[in-house]
Amino acid sequence: MLTVTLRQLERDGLVSRAVHATVPPKVEYELTALGATMIEPALTLGAWVIEHLDEIGEHRRRYDLAAREAGDTP
Repeated sequence: MLTVTLRQLERDGLVSRAVHATVPPKVEYELTALGATMIEPALTLGAWVIEHLDEIGEHRRRYDLAAREAGDTP
């Protein structure tokens, strides 16, 4: 799954991939200039999640309880 995600990010131009002809093979990924523009928004989103973590947890508990009561347990 990680490989699929990294390939998609490479396709989108967000990461670059370098393959080194070693044994075992070595692959390195690096953010591109475009990918680097995502750092600030990602940090902002992370801060928002931390700020609202308790509220999110409460909503999850309520949802899971309702799902169990309805017989929709995942």
